[in-house]
Amino acid sequence: MKMHYSFYDSPIGYLVIITEEGNLTGLIIATDKTYTNDGAEYIESPDTNPLHQLIHSQLKDYFQGSRKTFDLPLKPEGTAFQKSVWAVALEIPYGETITYGEMAARLGDINKSRAVGGALGKNPIPIIIPCHRILGKNGKLTGFSAIGGVDTKSKLLEIEKLI
Repeated sequence: MKMHYSFYDSPIGYLVIITEEGNLTGLIIATDKTYTNDGAEYIESPDTNPLHQLIHSQLKDYFQGSRKTFDLPLKPEGTAFQKSVWAVALEIPYGETITYGEMAARLGDINKSRAVGGALGKNPIPIIIPCHRILGKNGKLTGFSAIGGVDTKSKLLEIEKLI
């Protein structure tokens, strides 16, 4: 099984885009245009892969403020609980935020706020699966280990005119 990757130079740093079998499976922030994989067979596909071209185009539109939703085939790998958390995150509209507690309530158990945070921290496709729209109590910026910390989360919320 071959995976393809490309780099996207974004306002929050280089993004490594990973696709497999016609689906977006990963989006990783990098400090430069290097990528060390886990030993799987990867093929760099910056300009020749139509899916990567589509992802680059939609990311460009998002960072310019003209795209509010993504229309991409996603296949994030994770546990059933993580996938349920990511599915709820996908339902949060552009320009809106909720708290970890609100997300836990949407999943049926207000006491799972920490578990929600853990699942969001493992989000393999941040930005597209908008975990940056989840805030701590009283709207506090917290978490976001998946893609560069609170500063990156703040930048993404600024793009969406939320802060």
